[in-house]
Amino acid sequence: MLRVIGGTARGVPLKSPDTKNTRPTLDRTKESLFNILMPYIYDARVLDLFSGSGSLGIESLSRGAKEAVFIDNSKYCRNIIIENLKKTRLEECATVMALDVFKAIKLLGGKSAKFDIIFLDPPYNMNFIAKTIQSIDEFDIIAEEGILACEHHVNEQAPERAGKLKKVRIKEYGETIYSFYVTDSHA
Repeated sequence: MLRVIGGTARGVPLKSPDTKNTRPTLDRTKESLFNILMPYIYDARVLDLFSGSGSLGIESLSRGAKEAVFIDNSKYCRNIIIENLKKTRLEECATVMALDVFKAIKLLGGKSAKFDIIFLDPPYNMNFIAKTIQSIDEFDIIAEEGILACEHHVNEQAPERAGKLKKVRIKEYGETIYSFYVTDSHA
């Protein structure tokens, strides 16, 4: 069962999309991920790309992020995210968009939006990782001290760098890997 594991909405069950393209992040993986991200979460602006259920953005809001933007191409997923936000009573801090991720990144860049934490959790083995990270860099939507957490399958490669974004850490959880990126001010 998918649920919020920490913060104000701890224990609230979350609905998960019933599609083969969506894989909810397991509790133990999510707990480890948020242990790594705790120093960045309080008062953060969060972007959850390829949101699915919205679990990662909702977890961030529950733990003290001030705002989260959820992007998923599917209107079905958008409706589930909205339902999950209502269940957790976090909808006032959220914006949910059913939009292609690349169009959304361009739109956010055009509005000079900056995010402290960006979650990137695309469908596995679809070659979205490098293109999405490049787009994040190109449209300059990550805050100077921000962090990008990219979930991918062990068989997929995440680039060492993309423009100013540099991979600084890798954490493996079975067949799932998280690659973490920060802005390299010397790039």
